[in-house]
Amino acid sequence: MVPSPYPHLPLSLLLCNDTLLNDTLLNDTLFNSGVLIPLIYIIVCVIGLGGNSLVIHIVLHYSKTESVTNIYILNLAIADELFMLGLPFLAVQNTLQFWPFGSFMCRLVMTVDSINQFTSIFCLTVMSIDRYLAVVHPIRSSKWRRPQVAKVVNGTVWAISFLVVLPVVIFANVHKMGGTCNISWPRPADIWRAAFIIYTSTVGFFCPLLIICLCYLLIVFKIRSSGKKVHATSTKRRKSERKVTRMVVIVVAVFVFCWLPFYALNILNLLVSLPSEYPGLYYFVVVMGYANSCANPIVYGFLSENFKRGFRKALCRSSRKVESHDVTERQQHTFHYFNATFLINGLRVFELCIKPMEFVLQ
Repeated sequence: MVPSPYPHLPLSLLLCNDTLLNDTLLNDTLFNSGVLIPLIYIIVCVIGLGGNSLVIHIVLHYSKTESVTNIYILNLAIADELFMLGLPFLAVQNTLQFWPFGSFMCRLVMTVDSINQFTSIFCLTVMSIDRYLAVVHPIRSSKWRRPQVAKVVNGTVWAISFLVVLPVVIFANVHKMGGTCNISWPRPADIWRAAFIIYTSTVGFFCPLLIICLCYLLIVFKIRSSGKKVHATSTKRRKSERKVTRMVVIVVAVFVFCWLPFYALNILNLLVSLPSEYPGLYYFVVVMGYANSCANPIVYGFLSENFKRGFRKALCRSSRKVESHDVTERQQHTFHYFNATFLINGLRVFELCIKPMEFVLQ
């Protein structure tokens, strides 16, 4: 067992050295007050769960066909949804400054968190490859771009993610020193830590980023070359080109913006000792990684016309249910009103009939 890395970032791969840990604990009062950071984590969690739940609901209930794109979007939303589930545990540990859930839950939560972290990134990569095949090789890729193949690809993505995070599965534990949940590297711990950071940064960021950028770059080249050949539809082609270019910029920018600080800080920590005066920076870097899962429903969902139509249908159906419920209640109130009125009038007639009989009996 090695001393715990930075203990308030347990569900991440941000592994800081022991000197930074001890110094950070002394300068951590503002950012780990038990309110601010956990509150940010909970807000990100709620937004991520809500957005991805909406995506899952629309794909399952409002998609006319089982398209390849919808299957990949559904898998991405599921991965992001599960990735968000680690944030409440992170918030609790930040509040209490120790892990209260035991060794088994530590290993389980870190495993699930890490698997879905990589699954989310790999899903983005698969979707980029799918877009490349659909735009650049629409005919030749038709036999591969089928729902059955997409489901197999999704299963393969989950299996690869599990293999990538096997070190987390094996070495995650609650540290005796500090009582926090993190990775307990065997000796020599520094070599294991450095190898793991390089390994995860390469597999989980730099390689996927290279593939994503290459795919969208080839897509833009394809659209530009096609636009030059087709002069009759040049205006329409330019509009389509602008849309795809905008999507390329948003996809790559969000991915890089959310994950580059995280992995850059990991690599930088291997070269030099990070200063302990900026604990807020380390929290922010971790939150940005989780925030990417909040942005994915917006980037891959709300910018899609098909998703917008599904969103409108969901809202319209909800409003119809409310309206029909109100109408039903009004009808019930009207029915009860007429019944009551009929009953009162019947009693009055009955009284009028009884009174002459009472007079005769007297």
